[in-house]
Amino acid sequence: MKLLILGGTVFLGRHLAEVALARGHAITLFNRGQHNADLFPTAEKLHGNRDPAEDGGRGLELLRGRRWDAVIDTCGYLPRVVRASAEALAGTAGHYTFISTISVYPHYRQPGLDEHAPPGTLDDPTIEQVTGATYGPLKALCEAAVQGVFGARTLLIRPGLIVGPHDPTDRFTYWVDRVARGGEVLAPNPPQRHVQFIDVRDLAEWTVKMVERRAAGCYNATGPAEALTLAQLLGTCCSVSASDARISWVDEQFLAEQQVEPWMGLPLWIPSSDPDMLGFADVDCRKAIADGLAFRALAATVADTLAWCRSRAADHGWRAGPTPERERALLAAWHSQGGPR
Repeated sequence: MKLLILGGTVFLGRHLAEVALARGHAITLFNRGQHNADLFPTAEKLHGNRDPAEDGGRGLELLRGRRWDAVIDTCGYLPRVVRASAEALAGTAGHYTFISTISVYPHYRQPGLDEHAPPGTLDDPTIEQVTGATYGPLKALCEAAVQGVFGARTLLIRPGLIVGPHDPTDRFTYWVDRVARGGEVLAPNPPQRHVQFIDVRDLAEWTVKMVERRAAGCYNATGPAEALTLAQLLGTCCSVSASDARISWVDEQFLAEQQVEPWMGLPLWIPSSDPDMLGFADVDCRKAIADGLAFRALAATVADTLAWCRSRAADHGWRAGPTPERERALLAAWHSQGGPR
């Protein structure tokens, strides 16, 4: 199969390229050439800007007249830009996969949200500022843009939190590394809170197989198959790294009082007081699982993420989680108020 990947060198894109090459496909990578340009020396590489407003459409001209069996779009955020890419490929590509997000849903007030739930909308659909509030609705408009061009030849994949080696966000890696360092670890109460995420390699493998089948439709894609708690995740991190970590479960009210930022300031923490997010870690992925989405053992994801994390430079700037100094200060304040260890 001749496969075009829009992106292809950062996180999910690079794992998609690895899987496609391993499965014997001929791949072309189209991106700006700004990240990991030395990856995949056997792949064809086209460097250009997909936004016609920025380069007058010269980048997309590199795609016109070329034929691919399928396209995987890993880096579409603005519907205008995604529509331009789809239109440039409509007559020459047989199938279009758009990597979207479960953030298209405007709320998670009930657990078990499935693909029939309506996506969020924007009062001004022409807005192009990607923020926490606009990210999901813009992705939903991108989905519609692809479907408007490719119709029944469209596959929409909505991942949750993607984790594993080469994750640039550090939201999962923070916990793997922090537990491995041992000592007293601050974590948000309650221990039984659910968490959902998907190993990037599982997502990439399944996506390529779905493309091979010319699958169509919309799929939520996160995991694992069974409910997972934060305590189970941290316990696995501890076992994998043979750590002496001791978890101090800190109340959410204290975290709020200390102005700890949910999700990025303390990864995987979304306050249970937010009614719109109560089911965020209970999204229904049964449709994808029935169509072959499978998950490797959590211990394997933790071990591989830790090995990759330890290969990074010691002065790597963390993008998520409290600094060691901030965590120590939070724990000291927690204990000074009588909080248990």
